[in-house]
Amino acid sequence: MAEGTARPDAKPARWREYVPGLDVAASYRRAWLPKDVVAGLVLSALLVPQGMAYAELAGLPPVTGLYTSILCLLGYAVFGPSRVLVLGPDSSLGPMIAATLAPLLLAGGDPGRAVALASMLAVMVGVVMTVAGVARLGFVADLLSKPTQIGYLNGLALTIIVGQLDKLFGFSVDADGLIAETRDFFSGLANGEANATAAVLGIGSLIGILLLNRLLPKVPSVLVVVVLAALVVNAFDLQDHDVDTIGVLPQGFPPFTIPSVGWDDLPPLLAGALAIAVVALADTMSTASAFAARKGDRVRGNQEMVGIGVANIAAGFFQGFPVSTSGSRTAVAEQAGSRSQVTGIVGAAVITVVVVFATSLMQYVPQPTLGAIVIAAALSLADIRGTRRLWHQRRTEFLLSVVALLGVALLGVLPGIGIAVALSILNVFRRAWWPHQAELGRVGGIAGLHDTVSYPNAQLLPGLVVHRFDAPLIFANARMFSDTVREIAGERPGLRWIVIAAEPITDVDTTASDMLQELDAWLNARGVSLVFAEMKDPVRAKIERYELTRTIDPAHFLPTLDDAVAEYVRQTGAQWRDPQPDADDESSRR
Repeated sequence: MAEGTARPDAKPARWREYVPGLDVAASYRRAWLPKDVVAGLVLSALLVPQGMAYAELAGLPPVTGLYTSILCLLGYAVFGPSRVLVLGPDSSLGPMIAATLAPLLLAGGDPGRAVALASMLAVMVGVVMTVAGVARLGFVADLLSKPTQIGYLNGLALTIIVGQLDKLFGFSVDADGLIAETRDFFSGLANGEANATAAVLGIGSLIGILLLNRLLPKVPSVLVVVVLAALVVNAFDLQDHDVDTIGVLPQGFPPFTIPSVGWDDLPPLLAGALAIAVVALADTMSTASAFAARKGDRVRGNQEMVGIGVANIAAGFFQGFPVSTSGSRTAVAEQAGSRSQVTGIVGAAVITVVVVFATSLMQYVPQPTLGAIVIAAALSLADIRGTRRLWHQRRTEFLLSVVALLGVALLGVLPGIGIAVALSILNVFRRAWWPHQAELGRVGGIAGLHDTVSYPNAQLLPGLVVHRFDAPLIFANARMFSDTVREIAGERPGLRWIVIAAEPITDVDTTASDMLQELDAWLNARGVSLVFAEMKDPVRAKIERYELTRTIDPAHFLPTLDDAVAEYVRQTGAQWRDPQPDADDESSRR
């Protein structure tokens, strides 16, 4: 039996279902502890610098990234269903947090107010996620299709990189938006605002992280680079050369604090919380699925929402900000031998030791190196390979990806995520609105009937058209279906039956029902029968409920296409024939 696998006859108690951490505690094996401790120590080495970097990305004091990391790890350890997922500050959420808070803060606003707003945002995200999980709304993650997700992340990566370039070069720009930030950055370079020493340190840190990730992937590249950069700053007194550093962090564990915000702040915070919840859930579900597949586990989507929700609420009440799952940190923990969420508890304990007893350790960490950490994370967000695959495999979805990218890059992160969700929904609607349709014929040597576009030499029966409509019949496509069938009837002299291959039709709504009634009457007036084959029982039940069989002959509903064809042949004596060449083709041959 695999490690951590329950006996098949074991029936988990209800408390274990809703509080998975208690189940882990009850079934924990002593042999796992050394592996979890080592993995927790390795993980904390990554969490500390990344937490501070992502806090600054969100426009918050660096220490809040450590506060956030502690509480979200503890919260998820109790309520999260996965034994391996690692939560924490995330590069994809940082710009969304900043975009939500920016309109509520004055220029150069009070850091205390920024922390209060971010904490309330985390609590709201947590409540949204927890309520959605209890209500079993895990399907919301499907609102972001893969193409729009790729485009959103590519746009986010571009936005993050451009936003961190000034920090990487040791100066700052006062601009908002991708185009304005790009313009002001290059203008600052041209005007000599960059700090050469800071630029060398920042670029060197970025190159170091990327090279270590490629050449020595098991080495904690971020930790190595942060330590080396801090040593360089200390050894050469680079602070005297105007290289900004984190400085000494506030000491002590964050107190329990109820975020204090105004009533006017709540509507924009709620809008941001909803967007962040969708992104966090989509990110978590994709990461959880990937890691669960390796171990043969199943993903409990609704409990994942509860786990992330509690983690956010815990962070929000201790001066933290919204969090999500991190694929890179989860991979680090897994590679280090993690066996359970005890890894996260160890990581939280190490970070607690840092903020309580060792805040001076961070005083020499340079800001350009934090910028390099964020840029390296942004580069990992970009999915160039996935974008290229969309280009080669499906141009429509490639265009959706590009539109999502431009929405994030040009309009901002929150409008961009709205555009990405809207595009995903519209793409589903488009497929139902303009579904694939095909005429079917008989192909020698292949059972069944097949698309005559794919098999242009397929045989046909005189007076019969077999038409397949690959979508539910609903208000959006009812007119298209009617127009197509009428066009077939008008173009085929001697037509007697139009058989609808109805197996792909999973629904018929009232609008489509009225359309079918009118269409059948129109066809009957021209001596053409409308026949359905392979209609699903639930759809047929709706046809009966709509009383369509008063117009459409009940005998014209047949169980299979073969039955429909056989009945037509029995009534007419028709024989299969090769397709007739078009008149234009005949004239071209002559």
